Amino acid sequence: MQTAFTNFFGKRAKYPRFKSRKSAEYTTSGFRFRDGKLTLAKMSEPLDIVWSRPLPAGAQPSTVTVSQDGAGRWFVSMLCDDPSVKPLSSNGDAVGIDVGLDHLLTLSTGEKIANPRHERRDRARLAKAQRELAKKAKGDGANRVKARRKVARVHARIADRRRDLLHKLTTRLVRENQTLVIEDLTVRNMVRNHTLARAISDASWSEFRSMLEYKATWWGRNVIAVDRFFPSSKLCSHCGALAGKMPLNVRTWTCASCGTAHDRDVNAARNLLAAGLAVTVCGAGVRPQRSSPGGQSAMKQKLLRREP
Repeated sequence: MQTAFTNFFGKRAKYPRFKSRKSAEYTTSGFRFRDGKLTLAKMSEPLDIVWSRPLPAGAQPSTVTVSQDGAGRWFVSMLCDDPSVKPLSSNGDAVGIDVGLDHLLTLSTGEKIANPRHERRDRARLAKAQRELAKKAKGDGANRVKARRKVARVHARIADRRRDLLHKLTTRLVRENQTLVIEDLTVRNMVRNHTLARAISDASWSEFRSMLEYKATWWGRNVIAVDRFFPSSKLCSHCGALAGKMPLNVRTWTCASCGTAHDRDVNAARNLLAAGLAVTVCGAGVRPQRSSPGGQSAMKQKLLRREP
């Protein structure tokens, strides 16, 4: 409470609100967990829970949190130490990852992962539910509550599918590669573009990066974020020449210096990988470079030679 009011008077936050009644946290003395059954304080019978997965062998929960989301679903989460989460053996593999909208991810290996566009697939259903909600009388009437919950269920369906895909992708990438290089994007500024804001939000690049980073910490992997101003799309990954302006509708281009044909996203992923490896080897910063008289940027020459 002291922190909340300090932030409020410092004009860094709004006036503090009371904690929601839709969540409760229990410490060790407030619950009993035996034989896979959970009993909370002041309850005579254990809760009827459909577990998503069992607790790790030998793990004992220290905290239990019971919460309800906007769709009316109840969840129980347990905090415990997982002894099975240990650093993986180093394999030396590295991959550059370029995020996008046409393809959610493009890897430096040339692999492209399709963007399922979860929000677009349920957009008609969401719009219908929102229209029905807009027609209900304002207040806490039963019909409005029912309509609001229907909208929340559509949002929950979209979020669950998106999160499931991101978990699978990030787990696979972290397990297969020792070093993962991504671009340090400012998504908060990018969504100010009203033409692309909905698509960028649906792709959830920030959540992808967050998952990648904490899983890399778990399993002893390295995540390198390349400066957002590094011209990964306009830099030729073969000779290092820097192309001119390249609008988003240009998906393939040919280098004027060496004649190499590039797929925009694959080329960007390869440049990100090279830049990330250069940082790990020589500690150089990755900033936008000007073309040198010989047609190659000084940064690219350094990346190709792997100078210490």
